[in-house]
Amino acid sequence: MKKIKAGVIGGAGYTGGELLRIIVNHPNVEISFVHSKSNAGKFIYEIHTDLIGDTDIKFTSELSDSIDVLFLCAGHGEGKKFLAENKISSSIKVIDLSQDFRLVASNKNLEQPFVYGLPELNRDAIKKAHNIANPGCFATCIQLALLPLAKNNLLKDDVHISATTGSTGAGQSLSTTSHFSWRQNNLSIYKAFEHQHLAEIGQSLVQLQSGFKNSLNFIPYRGAFTRGILAAVYTNCNLSIDEVQKMYADYYQLHPFVKISKAAIDLKQVVNTNKCLLQLQKVGDKLLITSCIDNLVKGASGQAVQNMNLLFGLDETEGLKYPPQENHFPYLLQQK
Repeated sequence: MKKIKAGVIGGAGYTGGELLRIIVNHPNVEISFVHSKSNAGKFIYEIHTDLIGDTDIKFTSELSDSIDVLFLCAGHGEGKKFLAENKISSSIKVIDLSQDFRLVASNKNLEQPFVYGLPELNRDAIKKAHNIANPGCFATCIQLALLPLAKNNLLKDDVHISATTGSTGAGQSLSTTSHFSWRQNNLSIYKAFEHQHLAEIGQSLVQLQSGFKNSLNFIPYRGAFTRGILAAVYTNCNLSIDEVQKMYADYYQLHPFVKISKAAIDLKQVVNTNKCLLQLQKVGDKLLITSCIDNLVKGASGQAVQNMNLLFGLDETEGLKYPPQENHFPYLLQQK
């Protein structure tokens, strides 16, 4: 098979680096260019030091139309700005990792609208799409906990969510709350009840359960670790645990990256993988769903590659089969 030629915009950041680690070893991908104005002329391994020996590609400030797919790994707002300022050939498929095109309203008047790229929700639409809006990391983790309930019209009450993310979720830019000295041995809440990912979560739930109007009460936490998200999601449910287990197993039967565990789950099981692990518990009338992912892989770059595989007719697991390995990228441990 002819290799897919890929270009990467914003290759110096966390999601860009994670994407490069995956596609540099993808059997069906050839990297054509990696764009970064601030690092143009430097070898990729000078920035992403664990890639030394894996690639001799240099960052460039130039663009090329001789590609099949363009990954936008720029920050929120930057994907939309980049496409407005640069003419991209209509033959190039675009996968945007920002939040710029995730909502239906943000795709109005676009000649080639973006399909929301959660394969466990929109796999068939993704296969036929031209542009993909990659979901947010919190949104991915939480939606995968709730989709089977929405599919079966069982979200009849408010949903309560507590979720903790690693520091890489804040991006590479220095800020008070991502600084190592502040983050280490610390825990804090931010954007309670108003996190930006709530809009895309709600949009997906309504897609499956059109009458869903209840509240999503979301409390996000900053964790004192580098990567991963663990979410505890609960709501009322009158099904037995056996009925719930079967419902989730049926929904995810054909989705290779979502695994359901009867034992308690933890982040070490998903770090450096494209998996989402779910565990289900019933306590009285409450259903508790624990969900965990690696925010940089299934929550960002791994899911982007999964979407690329679907766009180009590959097995969606291609290039994404690797075991969990805590602290796989040592340089990420020394957080800024």
